[in-house]
Amino acid sequence: MVKITDVARHAGVSPSTVSYALSGKRPISEETRQRVNRSIKELGYRPHAGARALASSRSDVLALVVPLRAGIDVPVVMRFAVSVVTAARRHDHDVLLLTQEEGEDGLHRVADTALVDALIVMDVQLDDPRLPLLRTLDLPSVLIGLPSDPAGLTCIDLDFKAAGELCVERLAALGHRVIALIGSPPAVYVRRTAFAQRVVQGFTAAADRSGLSSSVHPCEASPAAARMVAEQLLREHPALTGVVVHNEAILEPLMDAFEQLGLRVPGDLSVTAICPDDLAENLPVPVTSVAIPSAEVGARAVDLLMRKLNGTGHTPEATLLPPRLTERASTVARAAP
Repeated sequence: MVKITDVARHAGVSPSTVSYALSGKRPISEETRQRVNRSIKELGYRPHAGARALASSRSDVLALVVPLRAGIDVPVVMRFAVSVVTAARRHDHDVLLLTQEEGEDGLHRVADTALVDALIVMDVQLDDPRLPLLRTLDLPSVLIGLPSDPAGLTCIDLDFKAAGELCVERLAALGHRVIALIGSPPAVYVRRTAFAQRVVQGFTAAADRSGLSSSVHPCEASPAAARMVAEQLLREHPALTGVVVHNEAILEPLMDAFEQLGLRVPGDLSVTAICPDDLAENLPVPVTSVAIPSAEVGARAVDLLMRKLNGTGHTPEATLLPPRLTERASTVARAAP
């Protein structure tokens, strides 16, 4: 089936220009209109009935694209989803949740219908294969996540690189010299998920600046995996006194494992984390943490999308929220040797 993107490629214009030629929504030159019409005839393109309806009206539905891939922490993802739904209702929009791992095909399927007015895309990779299509779709989009090259896109997220740096800087200021990052499940790093990669970048850069001995340890989201990582760290890094955890599901099991192996938190081991505030606050030893501002990120993603939909105001390519670290009982100054 011939799609609007095929017509655009044949005519040497963007998909949005083809849409404008069909709908009359925005003025285009007569020469361009004729070129588009010739391509439509040659290719035998027939506009989808829903797409024709979209030219004159909106569905008042946003799509939230959250592929539930391996290593995804569903409870944290759902915090973002709830914030998007709540913010969308303030703009009289509903939200369609798309969870299948369909990549470009799934985006094409949604874009070729009148199901939604715009897209919010999560689980963004540094070199995400969906980005070229998102740059050309005749459908506004906002990414929750920051790829390597945000040019031509609209992205918002916590500054995860700065979050990793902030955790390390706090441990360094407390006198810790040997530290470790216990991170997301291996699959998250294999697909180069942006938030996880940026935490590693920040952690490593800050440790190097402060002259600390550091190591990075991906960890599956299970108590057994947390125990294995704790044992590995004690075996390979006996001088370890500081840990940064970026894996919400194992935070409590990991602290339990360290305690069972004879390391008291915070007496022997200071722990910091990048996680939701309520999780950090309610552990047996409340954890010093950088908050994940899911409510603010979701609300601002919807606001950016509405600006794009309505053509009101500037939308920057990248909006990074500064990290906020809250000191709790899990970190103390390292005793002098």
